[in-house]
Amino acid sequence: MAPSPDVIAALSQQLDDFFSGQRAQASDFGPQARMLMDAAVGAVAGGKRLRARFCVTGFQAVAEYAGQATDPTPAVITTAAALEVFHAAALVHDDIIDNSDTRRGRRSAHRLIEAAHRREGWTGDAEAFGRAGGILLGDLLVALSDDLLEQGLGALPPQSAAAVRGQYATMRRDVTIGQFLDVAEESAHALAPDAEHAERALRVASLKSARYSVEQPLLIGARLAGADERQVAALSEFGHPVGMAFQLRDDVLGVFGDAGVTGKPAGGDLREGKRTVLVAYAREALPAGARHTVDELIGDPDLDDAQIAALQRTITDSGALARVEGLIDDYVRAADRVLAGAPLGNAAVGRLRDLARAAAVRAA
Repeated sequence: MAPSPDVIAALSQQLDDFFSGQRAQASDFGPQARMLMDAAVGAVAGGKRLRARFCVTGFQAVAEYAGQATDPTPAVITTAAALEVFHAAALVHDDIIDNSDTRRGRRSAHRLIEAAHRREGWTGDAEAFGRAGGILLGDLLVALSDDLLEQGLGALPPQSAAAVRGQYATMRRDVTIGQFLDVAEESAHALAPDAEHAERALRVASLKSARYSVEQPLLIGARLAGADERQVAALSEFGHPVGMAFQLRDDVLGVFGDAGVTGKPAGGDLREGKRTVLVAYAREALPAGARHTVDELIGDPDLDDAQIAALQRTITDSGALARVEGLIDDYVRAADRVLAGAPLGNAAVGRLRDLARAAAVRAA
């Protein structure tokens, strides 16, 4: 589903205005500070604005049911913008963790900072500078997302602001823990029984993506509209399976995606050693010898195109790809069932269904 042009325009204007002010303040600290702020602006640019869209739609679902105006208020737009800034922070840190050179078809933030070091002719290790700069950039974006959130909550009654702030904090905690579990799984998987790999991968997907990408943004939007606990429960029960479908689609694209569309190298998850549900299902279906070969290859950053293609064939032939596609369909159907009779506005329910399909069926 295409986002409302008015909503996206308002979101873009909010981000432009906010970062214009931040750039002006950074200018007082010299060219290096301006360089960091420019990197922050670049990190926020582009993307699907998925979290903002779910936030706005969560607000509209509750507001419509209550007979209130559904046009997003300044508080809603500003909070949705804060979600996008926090997401940019997560991506910057994620690219450092994964040693990713690209993001959205261009160099990742820490690689751009590394390139700036070389361009300026500075002394020292450019790569180390890029990684340090990227960590600090991500930290800066987290701080800026908090600033923007508080700006949005300023006009709300204290009780409503506290509810939104608490939901936002839960989102930040979940994704940080999920990211660490993802990293830990790459190192600890060999010590876990094979039968537990899929369950552990699903737990990572839940924390790192499902709650963070869909469920919590929906609930943050709903809290902005004063949702009651029935509405919070319905949106949570809808949002979590949609988020799981979204992450499983990411897992598929991380192995089989077209680099020209995703903006990431084909088979990137295989080189990075991501122990996804897709990989767990493949390992379950393979005999011991083939499983050992897969384990030796996955996580090798120097895998060539032929090795990537061989792993893709192995995963497909094992039935793992079909199994994950079936699981995605199951999650989308489960989410759709929740909406039947939910205390949410009818028009917004239609938009939620469209967003669920867009999250699960995509090429990037």
